[in-house]
Parts: sequence; structure tokens; C-alpha cells
Amino acid sequence: MTSEKFNIFSFTGKMKVLHLSWIAFFITFVVWFNHAPLLMAIANSLGLETSEVKTLLILNVALTIPARVVIGMLTDRFGPRVVYSSLLAICSIPCFMFAFADSFVQAAVARFMLGFIGAGFVIGIRMVSEWFPANELGTAEGIYGGWGNFGSAAAAFTLPAVALWFGGEDGWRYAIAITGVMSLLFSVVYYMNVSDTPKGSTYFKPKNIGAMEVTSKGDFFFLLFMKIPMYAALALLTWKLSPNGVSLLSETTAIFCYIGLALLFVYEVSQVWKVNKEIFEKPVPEMHQYKFKQVAVLNVLYFATFGSELAVVSMLPLFFAETFTLDPVMAGMVASAYAFMNLMSRPGGGWLSDKFGRKSTLLILTAGLAVGYFVMSLVDSSWPLWLAVVAAMACSFFVQSGEGAVFAAVPLIKRRLTGQIAGMTGAYGNVGAVTYLTVLSFVDYSVFFMVIAATAVVGFITLLFMEEPKGHIAEVREDGSVEMISVS
Repeated sequence: MTSEKFNIFSFTGKMKVLHLSWIAFFITFVVWFNHAPLLMAIANSLGLETSEVKTLLILNVALTIPARVVIGMLTDRFGPRVVYSSLLAICSIPCFMFAFADSFVQAAVARFMLGFIGAGFVIGIRMVSEWFPANELGTAEGIYGGWGNFGSAAAAFTLPAVALWFGGEDGWRYAIAITGVMSLLFSVVYYMNVSDTPKGSTYFKPKNIGAMEVTSKGDFFFLLFMKIPMYAALALLTWKLSPNGVSLLSETTAIFCYIGLALLFVYEVSQVWKVNKEIFEKPVPEMHQYKFKQVAVLNVLYFATFGSELAVVSMLPLFFAETFTLDPVMAGMVASAYAFMNLMSRPGGGWLSDKFGRKSTLLILTAGLAVGYFVMSLVDSSWPLWLAVVAAMACSFFVQSGEGAVFAAVPLIKRRLTGQIAGMTGAYGNVGAVTYLTVLSFVDYSVFFMVIAATAVVGFITLLFMEEPKGHIAEVREDGSVEMISVS
């Protein structure tokens, strides 16, 4: 760790790494959501039906669930510098494919592949945790997450103007292609300007890359249990794309997808066994143990926080348009107040965690989240519009501060597994989004908000089982000596 002061206006040492990392994350979110504000133009240009437009939205988040887990593993193994630069460069390809697509199938395949760029977030979590001490980590991760996350709102504000500037029915293509160029260029900038750790520090890698390590027999089965919702969410997506939903996949293809998911789960169980079978032969020394329940609690909380954010951001413009009979532009602007809160809320959640402790901050924010969504479920056309906007912004403060507080705790569990823990927690956010959006397709807005409030209450109860990170994490250097990393 570098001992320099935390100065947000500095661009040297650890602050330079933080700034370059949030910009990398910002660009991944611009690319990931570059289609959202241009959907009307894209639909007209490619002659898409409403069901096909909705399918593009689902495909955009589908691959991110497994991608976050895979990218987490790669980050722990190869280091964030190489993995972030590669992701930015490689994902510019499907971005260009989408920009120049001339049929629904081409656009759908490109969108599906672009789900991978949504995993970029995980990489920076590990990078930032290498550069900042425990007492600044929540604030630093909050800035990284909040300012980077703002990429989706930035895309919504700027890309329609860029498309108009180029004009014609191909304006949207230029706007999307430009985001691909940004991604490609910044991959070089990032690679040339950061290193995985401060000078003289060790980058601890997991012993195996195939699956997450656990340190007790009970945790082995707990890990397998926590994998199930990720596969369930992917099965739910398959069902949504099958003839039962939007009919993008034929019945036969859907069945093959289900079989593929089942086989993948069996393979993953075998990998978890391969990495962890030693714990059934001899116990892990106490100083090297960690409790997997810490990871599980954070997974559930991110399901409720980021999961609800992703779902709400995609339905809020429509909610305001229908409830208050607003035109699409006005509804989009009003709804953007929810995403706008990210700039301050997420760093705020991290800062509160640094100041007042991880667990107590999460308890308060999760309670606020439940109340916030309960209030949102009461909003109807009899409310003044300004009050509905205030309710959405207040709710969004708790949602995004909660995300910041979750990722203030993630790097304090086991240093060499930080990428994998962030990957799994991040994936649970997408599982939440898929779950909530599926619920929304069956119920009205009021029930949808109530369901999120109920899951926040479940999150609050699971939080009671979490332990405040304290003391040190023990990691073994390559020469066999042990380094104690402070987490409190």
C-alpha cells in the first residue's frame, strides 16, 4: 500500500490508478448500454418488432452472469492490468459488429457477446484493493463503482446527440461505433499507465484457477448451494427466449440450452471438488481460514441492491411515462434522476463504511432500501410528479449507497480471492436483475416494487449473520513467508 494522502484531485501513485480504473469501468458501461438511448432509431433502421427490442435488452445482460465469475478468476490469476486492457480491446469487436448489423440476428448475437463487457467492474475491485489501505478502501471502491457506473447515464445523455450530429438513419451506427473506438484506445492507455501493485508489494494469486477455494467442509456445500441461483437465472433467461416467451429460440434449442446448463453445473461441481478436496482429508490451519458465509451475505445484498438498480433503470422511464402521461423524452429525463445519484451515493456508502463499520452501515442502508421501495410501490397518478421523483431519488440513494457498502466489505474477506469473490457478488447483481425483470413481466408496477422491498427485508435478516471484518488476513508469499494484511 502507498502511504500518500487520499486526495481526489491528485493524479499520481494510488490516485492515478483509481482514476484510470474508474474511467476504464465508465467506458465499459458506456459500451454496455450504448444501445439503450438509441433503441427507437435502431428498431426503425433494422425494422424490429417490440418483442425483438425487448429481447435485445434481455440478451444484453444474459452473458454477464457467467462472465463476471470467469473474469474474477482471470483477474486473480493474471492480474487486473492485463485482464482490463484485454477486455476493453476484445469487446470493441462485438461493439463494431452491433454498429454495422443489418438484421435482428446479427444485432442479437453482438448484444449477447457484449454482455461480457459488463464484467469489467470486477477487475477494478481487485486493482483498487491492491493500492488502498483498509481504512480508505470503502471510499476508494465507492468512487470506482459510482463514477464508473455513471457511464450508462452518460451514454443516455450524449449518444442521442452524437447520433443526431451525424444525422441520417445511420447516425446511431456512428454513435455506437465511436464507443467501440474509445474502448479500443483506452485499452492501450490503461496497459501503459498502471501496475497491479505498488512497488515492492506482492500480488497474491489463488493456488488454483478452476473454482473458488473454501476452507471448511460446510463451506464446500454452502458454495455449491450458492451457485444454484446463477444457473436458475440463466434457465429463466432461456425460458424467456423460448416459445413460452419471445420465441427467439425454438423449443429444441431451448431444451439444448437447459441440458447445456445442467452439464455446466455438473462440470462446475467437479471443479469445486478438484480445487477443494484436500479439506476433506486435513483441516486448513486456522490462520488461513475464512468464512464463506461472509461471501454469501454480500451476494444476497447485491442481488437486492444492484439487481434492483439494473431492473429499475430499464423500466423507470416507462413507469413515469405511463403513470404521469409524459412524452418519452420527458420521462427519460425524469427517470435519469435515479441513475444520476450514483455519482455521490456509491462513494457515500463506501465512506460511511470506512467511518462507522461495514456491518452497521449495511444494516441501516438495507433497512432504508426496504422502506424506499415500499414507498415507490405507493406512487400513482394522484401523486404530484415532483414528489414521485423525490421518492425515486431517495430510494436510489439507499440502493447505490448499499452497493458501495457491499463492495467496501468484499476485498476484506480473502485477498488472493478478491477477484473471484467480487465476480460472484457481481454476478448475483445480474441474477437479481433477471429475477426482478421476469417478475415485472407478470405483475403491475406496484407489486414489482413490493417484491423488491420484500427481498431487501430478506437481505436485512441474512445480514444479522455477517461478521464485521477485523484483524488481519494471512497470505503466503512465493518464498513461503506469511504476510498479514490489515482489514480493520
